[in-house]
Amino acid sequence: MKQLIQKMKTDTKSPPRPDSIHILLSWIGGTIGISIIALLSKTLDYPLIMAPFGASCVLLFGAPESPFSQPRNLIGGHLISSFVGLLILSFFGNDWYLLGIAVATSIALMQLTKTTHPPAGADPIVILMGNADWKFLLTPALSGSLILLVLALVFNNLIKNRQYPKFWR
Repeated sequence: MKQLIQKMKTDTKSPPRPDSIHILLSWIGGTIGISIIALLSKTLDYPLIMAPFGASCVLLFGAPESPFSQPRNLIGGHLISSFVGLLILSFFGNDWYLLGIAVATSIALMQLTKTTHPPAGADPIVILMGNADWKFLLTPALSGSLILLVLALVFNNLIKNRQYPKFWR
């Protein structure tokens, strides 16, 4: 027990907060990203948005240099996690313990495929709790991810000190 507690102690301080310009740009990017997907969903009367996209915006516009923010991670993470959630729902239902299994399986598969995108870990929960059908894989998972990707590519590269993505593969 002492060893466990010792491992939790640290003298390391958290990194400094981003500068004011970075915070403002993150705010603008997040506003644009979610607002456009929400507007398209409303205008087209089609489900293009889901809660995990809010967390995706944190990465895409607040930390675009992060490996978790890259295109393969955004698209692959949401597709893999949504597929896992739909598969488990289709074959096993949505009992409480399946939520954990679905999320854990998504984590493992994202790691195996180098597509880890933390917000996508919530996709199976959304799917199982909402009893989603297989259309969820295309809308909102794929279509919403692609919209966010296009917005992140344009927005981040319009800013002088940013380059997005850092890698595609």
